[in-house]
Amino acid sequence: MLALAGCSSGEEPQAPAASASASSPSAASAKLRAALLPVPDGMHVAYGPELGAFGKLKSTQQGIAALRQAKLQRPECAGAAQLDIEQPDIAGAPAAVIAFAAERGSITQAVVSLPSESFPKPLPRQCASYTADVGGTQVTYKTRTLKMPPKGDESRAYLTSAAGGEKDAQIGSVMIRRGTVVMSMLVVGQKVKAQGLYELARLADKNLEQVA
Repeated sequence: MLALAGCSSGEEPQAPAASASASSPSAASAKLRAALLPVPDGMHVAYGPELGAFGKLKSTQQGIAALRQAKLQRPECAGAAQLDIEQPDIAGAPAAVIAFAAERGSITQAVVSLPSESFPKPLPRQCASYTADVGGTQVTYKTRTLKMPPKGDESRAYLTSAAGGEKDAQIGSVMIRRGTVVMSMLVVGQKVKAQGLYELARLADKNLEQVA
């Protein structure tokens, strides 16, 4: 779910089925729920909202499992440009997650309240293009950094093309930090437009401003 550009499992991400919260939501997680996007036109809620410790959320665990199943040409790219779930302070941080789906694709959003200001480093140059073996299928990933208008205190956006298997896909990813709160979003489809991604980022940042 939170695999950003250069870190996808290789298959077109599918939003998990709707479920109840995987862990008891704290007051902080409940507050973060207000930062989640409303249902976009033409889409429906496919999962969540799920509230609780970031590392214990079902959506986070599914993302980690998908990464472990893929054999990357460059293993160091598996955790690039995303929050490091191996760090206890990040894994235990309050979070809220939601996913939307439609025939044309999906949107997954997470908002995490960290104990201190933290933001992933830019995608390493060697992770801009590589291959991965996913269930016996070779998938090629190519990522470019988008020139998104600045958001919050820090922000980044990427567009990844995943080619291989029965379907090619594009994955747009955005991360925004306001104070100690970080929002990450993945937009998946056969064609992801940069301008559409920027508009979603604008709406997400507007909500983020209210809770950060």
